[in-house]
Amino acid sequence: MSLWTSLEPASATVDPGGSTTVRLRLRNTGDVVDEYRFEAVGSVAPYTVVEPQSLRLYPGTTGSVELTFAPPRTPDATAGPNPYAVRITPTEHPEATTVPEGNLTITPFTEMRAELVPPTVKGRFRGRPRLAVDNLGNTKLTASVSGSDNGDQLSYEIRPSNVQIEPGRAAFVETTLKPRQITWFGSAENRPYTLAVQRSGVPPLAVEGTYVQRGFLPRWLAVFLSFSMALAITAVMLWIAYKPQVRSAATERLEQAAISTLPPSASPTPEAPKAPSADVTAPPVTAETQQADGDGDGAGDGSGGGGSEEEETEAQEETAATAVLQLAAKDPSARHICYRVYTSDQGWSEAVCDGVTAGSAGSGTPLKAVNVAVSATNGTSGNAYVHNPASTNGEGYYPGPWSSAADGVDNYVGSTEKDAPNMLGHIINVDDGASTVCQSAYVKDDGWTSSVCNDPGSTTYNFSYAGTWDNDSWIEAVKLTV
Repeated sequence: MSLWTSLEPASATVDPGGSTTVRLRLRNTGDVVDEYRFEAVGSVAPYTVVEPQSLRLYPGTTGSVELTFAPPRTPDATAGPNPYAVRITPTEHPEATTVPEGNLTITPFTEMRAELVPPTVKGRFRGRPRLAVDNLGNTKLTASVSGSDNGDQLSYEIRPSNVQIEPGRAAFVETTLKPRQITWFGSAENRPYTLAVQRSGVPPLAVEGTYVQRGFLPRWLAVFLSFSMALAITAVMLWIAYKPQVRSAATERLEQAAISTLPPSASPTPEAPKAPSADVTAPPVTAETQQADGDGDGAGDGSGGGGSEEEETEAQEETAATAVLQLAAKDPSARHICYRVYTSDQGWSEAVCDGVTAGSAGSGTPLKAVNVAVSATNGTSGNAYVHNPASTNGEGYYPGPWSSAADGVDNYVGSTEKDAPNMLGHIINVDDGASTVCQSAYVKDDGWTSSVCNDPGSTTYNFSYAGTWDNDSWIEAVKLTV
């Protein structure tokens, strides 16, 4: 069997969402009548149509089929050159398959979508929304994120401030909003803000959100305190205005009583008192006196001794701070970090330090809380990332603001309450991010994560996070070093 083929043109260009056509010409150079079947192969085959799908040719005759390429406007249509081929299978000689090859160039396009999760956050001192940025184009997306609002009422901490997103993927940007002025009293105030996603050469994509700033104290408490203060001031003023002259009256009566007790005639020099007679003896000691003295001494000794024994025998719980203070006492200048973990079935584990495993790796038992203490690091801060039963995107959430503690003081994250959520991860820094802290976590079914350290002095990565973002997983053990 002999067959001649030609692709016209051999290279073509198409825009995503559009279409282009390439003609395949073939000639039966054999000496028998044959029918040929056509099949597109390669990465562009899913959006390639061959018409007709089969062609019957006599010896020495020529025919043609059309290849129509219609890539969708989605990230699946990879930008750039895409080789393709057409498999031609003769009916009479199926083993003699011919595969002519060509090249299809798909032009790049960019499309981006951004969404705040949640669009409205509430807080007294800060709010933590997340910005989800989706790359819907077919080429890598590079963008920067910034925040603004009318009146410059908020400050913004954005981590990371620059993102690179592959086609069809998404990136999450953590944002911390802080009001520049604290509202001490009164109702909540809405503060609209905008996060702008800026790409080079195009206008920024603006995503609007609202930060609801709550008053530090509720209005009813402010009214109550004002009313109480007014009552107190009124009472003081009334007391000052109508204060009874108790001291003057008492003094006057005392002077009168002293005058009435003077003798009718007194000598210029009073007689000195006489010494007591030698015949005067002490009162006899009776049984009643001995009993009273015995009761007094016994009661005093008994109560004091019992209380001391209880205090000495009372067991004291060893926390992370207890362990780190013992290390600091041996070498006050050395940096140390001690920690322990809490699980529902075992309670608090023993405190360990400086990279030793806390928890039961591979046991399937999730952590509920972590207790950390440091020395010679100027304090520590941390938070827990926990399971979210109401999650719609498969991720957990941070249950509250960061918890901080000075050197030698216990810091707790997570919860030891009944039915507390499982911890998905642990986030921590020391010296407010100015010093290094590293950690690793054992994730269910995935094993130990690589050791993650913060970037000292960075405003973007001034913390380390170890764990998982999967809402259906958890961590079972941790290791920390400073």
